[in-house]
This record gives sequence, C-alpha cells and structure tokens, in this order.
Amino acid sequence: MLELRHLRSLLAVADLGKLSSAAERVHLTQSALSHQIRVLEARYGLTLFQRTPRGLTFTPAGERLLALARTVLVQVNDAERDLVRLKGDTGGELRIALECHTCFDWLMPVMDEFRRRWPEVEIDLVAGFHSDPLALIAEGRADMVIGSAPPSKRAWHIAPLFRFEILAVLANEHRLRGKRRLSAEDFRDETLITYPVPETRIDLIREVLSPAGIKPERRTAELTIAILQLVASRRGIAALPNWGVKNYVDHDYVVARPIGTKGLWSELHAIVPKALKDKPYVDDFVEITRAVCVRQLDGIALL
Repeated sequence: MLELRHLRSLLAVADLGKLSSAAERVHLTQSALSHQIRVLEARYGLTLFQRTPRGLTFTPAGERLLALARTVLVQVNDAERDLVRLKGDTGGELRIALECHTCFDWLMPVMDEFRRRWPEVEIDLVAGFHSDPLALIAEGRADMVIGSAPPSKRAWHIAPLFRFEILAVLANEHRLRGKRRLSAEDFRDETLITYPVPETRIDLIREVLSPAGIKPERRTAELTIAILQLVASRRGIAALPNWGVKNYVDHDYVVARPIGTKGLWSELHAIVPKALKDKPYVDDFVEITRAVCVRQLDGIALL
C-alpha cells in the first residue's frame, strides 16, 4: 500500500538527487530507503528512477508518484498546521538576522511562503550589519540568526540548512583569471576584501590561508555590492558564497573561481534560542528554507 512515508521518501530523492542524502532527511539508513523503493517498484511492476552519470533520474512512473507527493504532502502539511492552530498559541514574531546581511535575495521567496503558511506570525529582517549577530538574540533584538554554526552550542538550537561553496571573486582583468582554481599561494600578494568581522569567522583565512602561513593585506566593507565594486575596480579579491555572486558572474561583472583542489565549502544554519525550538513555525521555516533553496539556488547541498 502506498503510504505518506513513501511519498516523503520520493520527494527527498527528487530534492537531493542522492539516496544517501535522501535517507538522512527521512531518518532511514540508505539500505532501508533502497528497500522501500524496491518494494514500491515490485508492487507496481515499474522502475521509479534510473541511475545516470548526472545522478538519479525519475522514470515516467516515478514522475507520476512524485507529482502525487508534491500535491498530497502540501495538503497534509496544511492540515497539520491547522490542527496546531486549533490548540492555540500559534501567534508570535520571527525577527531574522543574517550573517551575510546583504545576501538576502534568496530569502525573499522563503519569507513569502512562510507568510502564506503562518499569516498570524510577524516575520521581519533585522536591518544593518552586525559583527556579532548572535548577540542580537541575547539582547532580545532578534529571534533567529542565519549563518555559520556557533562554536558554543549550549545556548542555541541549531537547524542545518545547506552547504555551499565559497568562491574566489576576481576582476575580469585580474592576473589570476586564467586559472581554473586558486591555491593558498595565489593569495599571498593580494589584498583580501572581506566583511568587517574577526578573521576566525572568515572561512578562507581560517581554513586555507592561516594553515599555509599566508596573511594577505586585508580591506573591509560592510555591503556585498561594495565588496564586488572594489573587486571589479581591481582593488583586491574576495571570497564569497556561490549563491551570493552568481548574478554578478552571470552578467560578466566579475569572475569566480574555486579555491583548493576540492573547493572551499561552508554551511548555513538557522540558530534560535532553545526557548523557541518547539514553536511549530520555527521548524516550518527551516523546512521551507530547505525546500525553496534546493529548487532555486545552484551549487548547494542540503544538510
């Protein structure tokens, strides 16, 4: 019999493209998920997806069940939210601070969908640059921070969102533009343009340059567009999230290159005080973010 758990599994496979990642999302081992899929295929006598060099591709039979999953699970989730509302106490406020505070275009469709699902919850962005965004929660000025996971996790509930690649961003005429990827040594004689945060919070410095004993000259700017303008003007190079620079690269404003042989990867998390972790709209915000971002952002991997 086709069950909701099967539909959730198929949706996870479609979103993530890998059985291993899909199994983690639905809290199964990879072998258990594979068995679940085989049982469905045996029941209907049809193959649901095929393995290709580009990943898993759904067959027409798989696409039909996937369409059912997208329709039914939306209705199930809507009904479950309505049941929560019948219990009362669903109002609230969700003030969000971003570590990369000017890289927020990806968040707009997330907030739109959240407002549709939770109209009784006031959602807003905390404006401005903050060198320590977690302090905003402690001061009662924010309810959630979206950024890297804090080193001390006792006071926070941390929900993983997605992994993304940090790319070196160069002027179109830069001497390194011909390289396919940059090494630590390439940064030695460069000016590194960053946000005005401690070096320990800059992945490139912490993970790549410091271990190689390289300390480039550093210049800071609070706005992403200001960093990109400085890069385009050949004042230095930067290291920014792939999703934050894609539009500028696509429009030939700057060029971007991977860092290191395997790339430099970071993670984005939603961080809230533990007092908020049981609010149903917090979990829903995380799920909306994951679902929207995997559809709209290139080059990310869900956590």
